[in-house]
Amino acid sequence: VGCGGTLAKWAAAGCVVHHAVFTDGSKGTWNPDADTAALIATRQVEQRDAAHRLGARGSVTFLGAVDGELENTVEMRDALVRLIRIVQPDVVLGHDPWKRYRLHPDHRNTGLNVCDAIVAARDPHFLKHHMTDHTVTHHRPDALLLWEADEANHAEDISSQVNAKLAALESHISQFESTMKATDEDGMAVFRDRMRSRMADLGSAHSFGAAEIFHLMNRL
Repeated sequence: VGCGGTLAKWAAAGCVVHHAVFTDGSKGTWNPDADTAALIATRQVEQRDAAHRLGARGSVTFLGAVDGELENTVEMRDALVRLIRIVQPDVVLGHDPWKRYRLHPDHRNTGLNVCDAIVAARDPHFLKHHMTDHTVTHHRPDALLLWEADEANHAEDISSQVNAKLAALESHISQFESTMKATDEDGMAVFRDRMRSRMADLGSAHSFGAAEIFHLMNRL
Protein backbone atom coordinates (compact mmCIF):
# COMPACT_ATOMS: atom_id res chain seq x y z
CA VAL A 1 0.00 0.00 0.00
CA GLY A 2 2.76 2.44 0.90
CA CYS A 3 5.45 1.70 -1.66
CA GLY A 4 4.40 -1.02 -4.11
CA GLY A 5 4.49 1.25 -7.14
CA THR A 6 7.95 2.51 -6.24
CA LEU A 7 9.26 -1.03 -5.81
CA ALA A 8 7.74 -2.07 -9.15
CA LYS A 9 9.37 0.90 -10.87
CA TRP A 10 12.77 0.20 -9.37
CA ALA A 11 12.51 -3.51 -10.14
CA ALA A 12 11.71 -2.70 -13.78
CA ALA A 13 14.79 -0.48 -13.86
CA GLY A 14 16.97 -3.43 -12.78
CA CYS A 15 17.09 -3.01 -9.00
CA VAL A 16 17.05 -6.09 -6.79
CA VAL A 17 14.13 -5.67 -4.41
CA HIS A 18 13.97 -7.55 -1.09
CA HIS A 19 11.02 -7.75 1.32
CA ALA A 20 11.05 -8.16 5.11
CA VAL A 21 7.73 -8.99 6.78
CA PHE A 22 7.72 -8.40 10.52
CA THR A 23 4.48 -10.08 11.65
CA ASP A 24 2.96 -13.47 10.93
CA GLY A 25 -0.53 -12.34 9.87
CA SER A 26 -2.18 -14.71 12.34
CA LYS A 27 -4.77 -12.16 13.45
CA GLY A 28 -5.41 -10.67 10.01
CA THR A 29 -8.94 -11.95 9.53
CA TRP A 30 -12.42 -11.13 10.77
CA ASN A 31 -13.35 -14.83 10.91
CA PRO A 32 -13.34 -15.85 14.61
CA ASP A 33 -13.15 -19.52 13.64
CA ALA A 34 -10.17 -19.20 11.29
CA ASP A 35 -7.34 -21.74 11.40
CA THR A 36 -4.54 -19.32 12.32
CA ALA A 37 -1.74 -21.74 11.46
CA ALA A 38 -3.19 -22.12 7.98
CA LEU A 39 -3.59 -18.34 7.74
CA ILE A 40 0.09 -17.80 8.54
CA ALA A 41 1.07 -20.20 5.74
CA THR A 42 -1.39 -18.57 3.34
CA ARG A 43 -0.08 -15.09 4.09
CA GLN A 44 3.46 -16.20 3.24
CA VAL A 45 2.35 -17.61 -0.10
CA GLU A 46 0.45 -14.41 -0.84
CA GLN A 47 3.43 -12.22 0.07
CA ARG A 48 5.77 -14.16 -2.21
CA ASP A 49 3.24 -13.88 -5.03
CA ALA A 50 2.90 -10.13 -4.42
CA ALA A 51 6.68 -9.71 -4.60
CA HIS A 52 6.71 -11.66 -7.87
CA ARG A 53 3.98 -9.44 -9.33
CA LEU A 54 6.07 -6.37 -8.47
CA GLY A 55 9.01 -7.88 -10.34
CA ALA A 56 11.05 -8.26 -7.16
CA ARG A 57 13.93 -10.69 -7.61
CA GLY A 58 15.33 -10.55 -4.06
CA SER A 59 14.57 -12.44 -0.88
CA VAL A 60 11.34 -12.46 1.10
CA THR A 61 12.14 -12.77 4.80
CA PHE A 62 9.52 -13.45 7.49
CA LEU A 63 10.68 -12.22 10.89
CA GLY A 64 7.84 -14.03 12.66
CA ALA A 65 6.49 -11.65 15.31
CA VAL A 66 2.96 -12.53 16.40
CA ASP A 67 0.37 -10.27 14.81
CA GLY A 68 -0.52 -7.37 17.10
CA GLU A 69 2.35 -8.14 19.48
CA LEU A 70 5.34 -6.66 17.65
CA GLU A 71 7.47 -4.54 19.97
CA ASN A 72 10.49 -2.34 19.50
CA THR A 73 13.02 -4.71 21.04
CA VAL A 74 16.74 -5.34 20.85
CA GLU A 75 16.03 -8.86 19.57
CA MET A 76 13.88 -7.70 16.66
CA ARG A 77 16.26 -4.87 15.86
CA ASP A 78 19.19 -7.29 15.81
CA ALA A 79 17.33 -9.66 13.46
CA LEU A 80 16.80 -6.80 11.04
CA VAL A 81 20.40 -5.61 11.45
CA ARG A 82 21.60 -9.04 10.34
CA LEU A 83 19.31 -8.89 7.32
CA ILE A 84 20.48 -5.39 6.35
CA ARG A 85 24.11 -6.45 6.64
CA ILE A 86 23.51 -9.53 4.49
CA VAL A 87 21.35 -7.85 1.84
CA GLN A 88 23.30 -4.54 1.88
CA PRO A 89 20.50 -2.36 0.52
CA ASP A 90 21.13 1.06 -1.01
CA VAL A 91 17.67 2.19 0.12
CA VAL A 92 15.49 0.96 2.98
CA LEU A 93 11.73 1.62 3.07
CA GLY A 94 9.35 1.38 6.02
CA HIS A 95 6.54 2.91 8.04
CA ASP A 96 6.97 6.39 9.49
CA PRO A 97 6.82 5.63 13.24
CA TRP A 98 6.27 9.31 14.08
CA LYS A 99 3.05 9.70 12.09
CA ARG A 100 0.57 11.35 14.42
CA TYR A 101 -2.41 9.26 15.49
CA ARG A 102 -1.06 6.07 13.94
CA LEU A 103 -3.40 3.51 15.50
CA HIS A 104 -1.92 0.11 14.64
CA PRO A 105 0.88 -0.85 17.07
CA ASP A 106 2.57 -3.17 14.56
CA HIS A 107 2.92 -0.34 12.04
CA ARG A 108 4.27 2.01 14.69
CA ASN A 109 6.76 -0.50 16.03
CA THR A 110 7.83 -1.67 12.57
CA GLY A 111 8.88 1.89 11.86
CA LEU A 112 10.79 2.17 15.12
CA ASN A 113 12.57 -1.15 14.56
CA VAL A 114 13.55 -0.14 11.03
CA CYS A 115 14.96 3.22 12.11
CA ASP A 116 16.84 1.72 15.04
CA ALA A 117 18.23 -1.06 12.84
CA ILE A 118 19.59 1.47 10.34
CA VAL A 119 21.73 2.99 13.10
CA ALA A 120 22.87 -0.37 14.40
CA ALA A 121 23.58 -1.85 10.95
CA ARG A 122 25.83 1.04 9.96
CA ASP A 123 28.04 1.01 13.08
CA PRO A 124 30.59 -1.81 13.44
CA HIS A 125 30.36 -2.31 17.20
CA PHE A 126 26.65 -3.19 17.23
CA LEU A 127 26.29 -7.00 17.34
CA LYS A 128 30.08 -7.31 17.19
CA HIS A 129 30.19 -9.98 19.90
CA HIS A 130 27.02 -11.76 18.81
CA MET A 131 27.58 -12.31 15.10
CA THR A 132 28.35 -15.94 14.38
CA ASP A 133 29.32 -15.15 10.78
CA HIS A 134 32.09 -12.59 10.98
CA THR A 135 32.17 -12.22 7.20
CA VAL A 136 28.95 -10.21 7.57
CA THR A 137 30.15 -6.68 8.19
CA HIS A 138 28.42 -3.42 8.99
CA HIS A 139 26.55 -1.63 6.22
CA ARG A 140 25.30 1.95 5.84
CA PRO A 141 22.40 2.41 3.38
CA ASP A 142 22.34 5.56 1.29
CA ALA A 143 18.75 6.49 2.09
CA LEU A 144 15.67 5.70 4.13
CA LEU A 145 12.16 6.28 2.74
CA LEU A 146 9.27 6.33 5.23
CA TRP A 147 5.80 5.90 3.78
CA GLU A 148 2.56 7.32 5.22
CA ALA A 149 4.85 10.11 6.33
CA ASP A 150 3.82 12.69 8.87
CA GLU A 151 5.81 15.24 6.86
CA ALA A 152 6.40 14.09 3.29
CA ASN A 153 9.30 15.63 1.40
CA HIS A 154 9.71 13.21 -1.52
CA ALA A 155 7.44 11.88 -4.28
CA GLU A 156 7.97 8.95 -6.63
CA ASP A 157 6.25 9.01 -10.03
CA ILE A 158 4.44 5.68 -10.35
CA SER A 159 2.23 6.61 -13.31
CA SER A 160 3.35 3.50 -15.22
CA GLN A 161 3.18 1.17 -12.22
CA VAL A 162 -0.41 1.58 -11.05
CA ASN A 163 -1.53 -1.75 -12.51
CA ALA A 164 1.47 -3.59 -11.08
CA LYS A 165 0.76 -2.16 -7.65
CA LEU A 166 -2.90 -3.16 -7.81
CA ALA A 167 -1.96 -6.65 -9.01
CA ALA A 168 0.40 -7.07 -6.06
CA LEU A 169 -2.24 -5.88 -3.61
CA GLU A 170 -4.68 -8.37 -5.08
CA SER A 171 -2.29 -11.20 -4.28
CA HIS A 172 -3.38 -10.81 -0.65
CA ILE A 173 -6.65 -12.65 -1.07
CA SER A 174 -6.93 -13.45 2.65
CA GLN A 175 -7.05 -9.71 3.36
CA PHE A 176 -9.78 -8.75 0.90
CA GLU A 177 -12.43 -8.46 3.61
CA SER A 178 -10.37 -7.03 6.49
CA THR A 179 -8.09 -4.67 4.53
CA MET A 180 -9.79 -3.98 1.20
CA LYS A 181 -13.29 -4.03 2.78
CA ALA A 182 -14.40 -6.21 -0.12
CA THR A 183 -16.27 -9.52 -0.11
CA ASP A 184 -17.07 -9.75 -3.83
CA GLU A 185 -15.95 -8.40 -7.21
CA ASP A 186 -18.06 -5.26 -6.82
CA GLY A 187 -16.26 -4.54 -3.57
CA MET A 188 -12.88 -5.06 -5.22
CA ALA A 189 -13.87 -2.67 -8.02
CA VAL A 190 -14.60 -0.03 -5.37
CA PHE A 191 -11.23 -0.74 -3.76
CA ARG A 192 -9.38 -0.40 -7.10
CA ASP A 193 -11.13 2.90 -7.82
CA ARG A 194 -10.29 4.18 -4.35
CA MET A 195 -6.62 3.26 -4.76
CA ARG A 196 -6.40 4.80 -8.26
CA SER A 197 -7.98 8.02 -6.99
CA ARG A 198 -5.58 8.16 -4.05
CA MET A 199 -2.52 7.66 -6.26
CA ALA A 200 -3.78 10.27 -8.71
CA ASP A 201 -4.43 12.78 -5.92
CA LEU A 202 -0.92 12.31 -4.57
CA GLY A 203 0.51 12.68 -8.06
CA SER A 204 -1.38 15.84 -8.97
CA ALA A 205 0.58 17.95 -6.50
CA HIS A 206 3.78 16.97 -8.32
CA SER A 207 2.47 16.97 -11.90
CA PHE A 208 2.53 13.15 -11.98
CA GLY A 209 -0.28 10.95 -13.16
CA ALA A 210 0.13 8.90 -9.96
CA ALA A 211 2.54 9.03 -7.05
CA GLU A 212 3.63 7.58 -3.74
CA ILE A 213 4.99 10.00 -1.18
CA PHE A 214 7.57 9.57 1.55
CA HIS A 215 9.76 11.28 4.07
CA LEU A 216 13.27 10.90 2.66
CA MET A 217 16.28 10.71 4.96
CA ASN A 218 19.59 10.57 3.09
CA ARG A 219 22.10 11.47 5.76
CA LEU A 220 22.34 8.16 7.54
